[in-house]
Amino acid sequence: MAETIHVRGEGGQTIEMDLPLPEPIADRLTKGQLRRVNADGSPYTGSLLPSADAGPLEEQSGHVPGQAPRPAANARKAEWVGWAVDVHGMDPDEAESMTKQDLADLPDQPQQPATPADVQALAASDGRPAEDADKSEWIGYVVRLGKLSAEDAANYTKADLIEIAS
Repeated sequence: MAETIHVRGEGGQTIEMDLPLPEPIADRLTKGQLRRVNADGSPYTGSLLPSADAGPLEEQSGHVPGQAPRPAANARKAEWVGWAVDVHGMDPDEAESMTKQDLADLPDQPQQPATPADVQALAASDGRPAEDADKSEWIGYVVRLGKLSAEDAANYTKADLIEIAS
C-alpha cells in the first residue's frame, strides 16, 4: 500500500496524493506554492515530505512553520524558494523570481520591525532629541543641522521644529 499525504491546492481544496509525488508537484510543494495539510485540511506540522530512509509518515515530525532549516549551499533552487516562503513569509512567486544566490543571501531569520524604542535610540544616536524633549532641545538640534538660526528657530513651534528636522 502506497503512503499518502494531503495537499491544499491553489483553489483551497484538499487533495490526497500517493507518494512518491511527481517531480513538478514535489517542486511546487517545496516552493510553498502548495501546502501540506492533514486529511481534514488543518495545518500539518510534520516534515514536508518523508525522507527515503525515514519510517512511516506518522513517525516523522519536527517542522515548525517559520523555522525551516536553512538549505545547504548546493540545494536545489526549489528548496531555497520554499525556505524563503516559510521563514521570511515571502510570496512564492516573488521568491521564485529571485536568483538562487539572492535567496541564499537572505538572513537566517527575517529582521523584526523596528520598535518605537529602537527608533528613539537611533534618533538619539545622531543627537536628535526625543519627541517629548523640551522645545529648547529641538531649537539646538535644528541649529546644529544648519536648517535655521537660533533666533529663527525660536519663532517656530516644537511641532514645526520636529518637521523641519525630518
